[in-house]
Amino acid sequence: MPKLKTKSGVKKRFKFTANGKVKHGVAGKRHRLISHNAKYIRQHRRTDVVSSTENHTIKAWAPYGLN
Repeated sequence: MPKLKTKSGVKKRFKFTANGKVKHGVAGKRHRLISHNAKYIRQHRRTDVVSSTENHTIKAWAPYGLN
């Protein structure tokens, strides 16, 4: 059986936790932050965990895991 390719966008945007969950960076923190309130900026500061419904799709795009 041939090797499967990993989507290059997934390599750049996602990481796997030790328990198999998928982490991603939160959108909306690059520019135009003056129009957002402090609570929005504070809550979007760190990474977030992908919902369980999208977990299966992202793992299919990265068949051998990510480093």
